[in-house]
Amino acid sequence: MDIVISREEETKLIQKLKERTDPEAMRMKRYLEMPDLSRTPDSPLFEMVKRVKNVPLQKDFDIINIPEIVPADISFDLFNFEMDHPVRSKSDTYYVDDQNILRTHDTVFWYYYLNRPEIKERIAKKESLGALCYGKVYRKDEIDRRHMNIFHQMGGWYLVPDSEKILSLDDLKNVLAEIVKTIFGPDVIYRFNQDVFPYTDPSLEVEVQMEGERVELLGGGMPKKAVLANMGVTGYNGWAYGFGLERLAIASMKLPDIRLLWSNDERVKKQLVLGKTFVEVSKYPPALRDISFVVDKSFVPNDYFDLVRDVAGDLAEEVKLIDKYDNEERFGKDKLSYAYRVTYRSIDRTLTNDEVDELHKKLEEKTTSTFKAVVR
Repeated sequence: MDIVISREEETKLIQKLKERTDPEAMRMKRYLEMPDLSRTPDSPLFEMVKRVKNVPLQKDFDIINIPEIVPADISFDLFNFEMDHPVRSKSDTYYVDDQNILRTHDTVFWYYYLNRPEIKERIAKKESLGALCYGKVYRKDEIDRRHMNIFHQMGGWYLVPDSEKILSLDDLKNVLAEIVKTIFGPDVIYRFNQDVFPYTDPSLEVEVQMEGERVELLGGGMPKKAVLANMGVTGYNGWAYGFGLERLAIASMKLPDIRLLWSNDERVKKQLVLGKTFVEVSKYPPALRDISFVVDKSFVPNDYFDLVRDVAGDLAEEVKLIDKYDNEERFGKDKLSYAYRVTYRSIDRTLTNDEVDELHKKLEEKTTSTFKAVVR
């Protein structure tokens, strides 16, 4: 069964964003307008979702489509995130207003799923429940070839009445093993390790061996009874998992740069095939520029990375911290000096020096005006 959650409230919040002209509102509106690659047929993320849907253990699960703007209390409080957890801070999460955020994890679908009238009826009848959810999520993050602040997650869960059966961690391992084999082939080498999540216990992660290295790709666990109770459900137990689609795609195709997944270059797109090693069509040269500035100690690096994205878009391949220090005599008591090296590189053309100089000059100006920084 396909379940689509009403986006009426989200539509109202987006309209309010459109009426604002501050940089944070402008960037959130832009991020929301970006395509959902997990629902774009020519994307490898779409193919990955298709394969996971067809894993025999969950091919009959419900598919739920939820809003991208969700209440913060639902996202954090109901899922037992501690009050001082970093994800609650505005330096890590995009807040549309004081109560609502751009969703940071797809596990929030649990709440929407359990509150559907038809699901409540099935719970009253003591039926088993299974659901999958996928789409874009948003987290403020660093800039490099492996990270973007917009990415895609997929999650699934299965619940059964306690009176029918008590599921074990081995049941979860079975479905995760099937997913790993579906993506990487039957001969893939993988292992399970213990992990910790606020809403599952026990919890685990899956590491896959790639070219002699083990890479963490999936996580999951058994939903805590307390978390289910937060959502009004008792007398049930189950398993749940979630993973980033980009991380699996990068591992499957050995992609050198996450930005390639968004490319419109046909030479790139035709190579984005799961299980096929990507061969770079052309390695366009990087252009390196350093920027150093003195700023208040309240400066938040993740906010700066957002500014770089505003100025350079996807031409910023990496922003690397190369120096940070304080000097009360030179800068003052409440000041810090930061130095970053910005790597500008396009994935489909060569940037000219004049173009990069213009971008970097604009970055310097925006650094000064936005953070009241003194560029050195």
